Amino acid sequence: MGLSDLLPGGGARYPDAVLACRVIPCLDVHAGRVVKGVNFVGLRDAGDPVAVAERYDAQGADELVLLDITASHEGRDTLLDVVRAVADRCFMPFTVGGGIRTTDDAHAIISAGAEKVSLNTAAVVDPDVVSKCARRFGRCATVVNVDPRRTPAEAFAQRRAKRHAEGLWVGPGVDDLARAGMWLDRVRPEDHAGELPEDPEGAYVFEVCTHGGRKPTGLDAVSYAERAAELGAGEIVLTSMDADGTQSGFDLELTGLVSRAVGVPVVASGGCGSPWHMVEAVRQADADAVLAASIFHDAIYTVGQAQQALRDAGLAARPPVGPA
Repeated sequence: MGLSDLLPGGGARYPDAVLACRVIPCLDVHAGRVVKGVNFVGLRDAGDPVAVAERYDAQGADELVLLDITASHEGRDTLLDVVRAVADRCFMPFTVGGGIRTTDDAHAIISAGAEKVSLNTAAVVDPDVVSKCARRFGRCATVVNVDPRRTPAEAFAQRRAKRHAEGLWVGPGVDDLARAGMWLDRVRPEDHAGELPEDPEGAYVFEVCTHGGRKPTGLDAVSYAERAAELGAGEIVLTSMDADGTQSGFDLELTGLVSRAVGVPVVASGGCGSPWHMVEAVRQADADAVLAASIFHDAIYTVGQAQQALRDAGLAARPPVGPA
């Protein structure tokens, strides 16, 4: 049963009921510190995670996402002491991801005070963990992070064929993907002057990556997000690796494809440079929530200013706490 079965409407895709668009700061944590980079690399220090979380709590953030971005790559558990400290000092609900491989790992995170757990690498390696978490903790507490990158179709097809040969789930066939608009046989206009080339090598696919964006999987993002929802994910956090940290705007094409394909809320992530980008993600790509890091960490905008911008655009959002 998905969100569409539970609600008469709500969010961008359920117009009969109005759900507020959530503004969600994100804390990428590495070695106990909040960090920020561009396209998942070039990390710079952005402060103590507990202090940063307290700041966003005071600003009236709807939620917080805390990701231990190297836990899966380093094969270790999430930083539970940070989770406990955030839970002790903040009132906003928060989601924790990174290094969660089993329901016992998820139980430890929720017991430490998180409202939701976010599965990324583990959901690709062992999709059953999504169903197990949903059964044990509920769909609302089970989030799947999807980190896609635009990948040349030929390279993607090779990895997809390898998965298929290994007996792993690959989703719909190429012809089905093409008919559904998920196999993107076009190139970005801004990359070329004049007429677009007909070279088939210009085709690209939004390919899911894991281990903090280090490993391509041979899975296309739209089919994978659909499957995650079918398995029990109550929410998808969708992070464009191409846009991450650039502050050039959310990937509206990617976000729209996924938002319109799944029956659960989608959080747009990666590339936010202003509150207007948030408005675009909701209006043009049907996002249910918007996530940002750099603009908040660098105090370019406050959470309240983002919420007010959504309201000024005629979208449902929480009133800012104090001056916007």
